[in-house]
Amino acid sequence: MILPEPRPAAAHSRRSLPRLLGRLALGTFLLLAGISHLTFNREAFQAQVPTWVPLGPDLVVVLSGIAEITLGLALLVLHRWRVPVGWVVAAFFVAIFPGNISQFVTATDSFGLNSDLSRGIRLIFQPLLVLWALWATGAWQAWRTSRVRRH
Repeated sequence: MILPEPRPAAAHSRRSLPRLLGRLALGTFLLLAGISHLTFNREAFQAQVPTWVPLGPDLVVVLSGIAEITLGLALLVLHRWRVPVGWVVAAFFVAIFPGNISQFVTATDSFGLNSDLSRGIRLIFQPLLVLWALWATGAWQAWRTSRVRRH
């Protein structure tokens, strides 16, 4: 009987059940958020678009909704591409962070965030989304592993 060769530890840990569940949950979250951008939460998202963005708020909401749907689907179905998808999702969360900062600075009420405290707490969660994307896809670990191999 021929046994399959064991996978390297780094590859195995990037594909663990908790990471898989985390990736699927994040993909579902992005997919639903994107759908809500285009439907029932459209006005709430428009309120978050900073005034300095050179595009109309509705266009920004539509484009970000399409991006979220695309990224959510990518997390759910592009298993072989999970590491690069993880980096793109993390970059997306960084790119939309100014909207959250703007909502805090301008004291804009949206999504039930109607106090400085609630808007401030939300700011904490954006970096956690970045970390979630990098962890759940194994992107951070793949980067660290590649750095170790080079040294």
